[in-house]
Amino acid sequence: MAEASRWHRGGTSKHKLHYRNEVEIRTTLQELLLYFIFLINLCILTFGMVNPHMYYLNKVMSSLFLDTSVPGEERTNFKSIRSITEFWKFMEGPLLEGLYWDSWYNNQQLYNLKNSSRIYYENILLGVPRVRQLKVRNNTCKVYSSFQSSISECYGKYTSANEDLSNFGLTSNSEWRYSTSNTNSPWHWGFLGVYRNGGYIFTLSKSKSETKNKFIDLRLNNWITRGTRVIFIDFSLYNANVNLFCIIRLVAEFSATGGIITSWQFYSVKLLRYVSYYDYFIASCEITFCIFLFVFTTQEVKKIKEFKSNYFKSIWNWLELLLLLLCFVAVSFNIYCNIQIFLLLGQLLKSTEKYSDFYFLAYWHIYYNNIIAITIFFAWIKIFKFISFNKTMSQLSSTLSRCIKDIVGFAVMFFIIFFAYAQLGFLVFGSQVDDFSTFQNSIFAQFRIVLGDFNFAGIQQANHILGPIYFITFIFFVFFVLLNMFLAIINDTYSEVKADYSIGRRPDFELGKMIKQSYKNVLEKLRLKKAQKDEDKKTKDSRDLAEQARREGFDENEIQKAEQMKKWKERLEKKYYSEEIQDDYQPVTQQEFQELFLYAVELEKELHYINLKLNQVMRKLSAL
Repeated sequence: MAEASRWHRGGTSKHKLHYRNEVEIRTTLQELLLYFIFLINLCILTFGMVNPHMYYLNKVMSSLFLDTSVPGEERTNFKSIRSITEFWKFMEGPLLEGLYWDSWYNNQQLYNLKNSSRIYYENILLGVPRVRQLKVRNNTCKVYSSFQSSISECYGKYTSANEDLSNFGLTSNSEWRYSTSNTNSPWHWGFLGVYRNGGYIFTLSKSKSETKNKFIDLRLNNWITRGTRVIFIDFSLYNANVNLFCIIRLVAEFSATGGIITSWQFYSVKLLRYVSYYDYFIASCEITFCIFLFVFTTQEVKKIKEFKSNYFKSIWNWLELLLLLLCFVAVSFNIYCNIQIFLLLGQLLKSTEKYSDFYFLAYWHIYYNNIIAITIFFAWIKIFKFISFNKTMSQLSSTLSRCIKDIVGFAVMFFIIFFAYAQLGFLVFGSQVDDFSTFQNSIFAQFRIVLGDFNFAGIQQANHILGPIYFITFIFFVFFVLLNMFLAIINDTYSEVKADYSIGRRPDFELGKMIKQSYKNVLEKLRLKKAQKDEDKKTKDSRDLAEQARREGFDENEIQKAEQMKKWKERLEKKYYSEEIQDDYQPVTQQEFQELFLYAVELEKELHYINLKLNQVMRKLSAL
């Protein structure tokens, strides 16, 4: 009785499990379809923000202002500036020629000079460019007592505390007086420091000759001093052909060690968002994105209320929360950018005789693009949640979940050795090799060594003894030993998972198989008439066989038993030997066990009957 009860419970639980699986699969398929629509909408939205012309506009402008050589010195351009003399040559040469395009190549005037310059004849210069300098005070560093007699001035590195706010030189002009910032632009993060707004500022003229005279006047009166630490050159362009703004910043940092380090920023952004019909289509995608965000947020809130603390035990739920957070941040950035563009763009376009600070708008627009890029990255990663029900993907997720503890434990040892080598490289080669000039650079240089990108000649030249020792031991311990240990852990775990799957320990269902099964069911419904015809044909064939058996002398009881055996055989073969589930692990219920038992009993009877018939035949043959 207990055994029957146990079998009964087994059968009931299997039916419940099967029903629960079907409900979960149906829900998963619905979520997958909805999520694919969301993902397609997000892809259209993100790719609609990016224009291939952005790259070409940046490339053209960088080639004009960075690669153009100083007249008479082919090797000197903005990238290669190392002294104040070269800087002034760039200002009076490539910069001046690049900013002012007032005639066609045959010297024919094409437009009214009262309008702004048009660089490459297609990009209108918005307002006028601005040059800004930041300085540090004298005696911002301490001179050792033995050198105080020969060194009376000392200018330290730039910090906001060391910044010089006093006027100098020809104080009658604005470029010699310190000006505070009246914009919301963020501070600039350079190679040698973080520079705030304000400084000693002057704007260029719309006239090329006036601007050149201004540069000469500043150079002759030593506008750049020993205390100068950075100079910014800012200007903005607009190309109506592709509806893009290009905000350009050229930076020259004057190191406390002497020399100049140059850097640059070229931001091509689409500040006028809704102009063409395609732009309005993108706007509809943005509205759809907000609707999806509201729906997904509502779903997750319901799940949290239903599962409570158990909700946070799944890594996929954490990914869902991260994705929702990124979506809300992206929407907030978009709203903020649109508000600022609405408030500031009109004012900036009107001030044609002043510097138009588009850097603030471009800065936040670039951050919005970055947030959207991160969002769509995690949106694609979430696809693994749905395809993890596939056999192969399930093996992958099981492998990673099983070996994560071993990998984390081994990663601690790996990074201890890795950072030890990084500090060794920084201390030994930091003053000689650019790849090891900072501790951060040392870390990334070692990752490049693992990938096969290294400068062994520079390491060896920096230290003939420790250089080769560092390189050989790092390659041996990190590349040949530690990395292969990582692979061994993953490979061993994958072998265990594969072995478990081979004996039937598999996920409750596989999404791909269920989609295939649903597809087959649809085809069967579409082919219902054909299936009915096949069934009628089988019934007719069965009747013909039964009639033939009656003519050959078989009694009615034997014919009924044969037909029953045939039906059992077909049903059991269809259930246990079909291609779809023949390799799945399936628990046997009480009803199925009884059917198998009766089938075995009938087989035994048939074998006993056949044995008797054969004995009768053999006796008749022996009698002959």
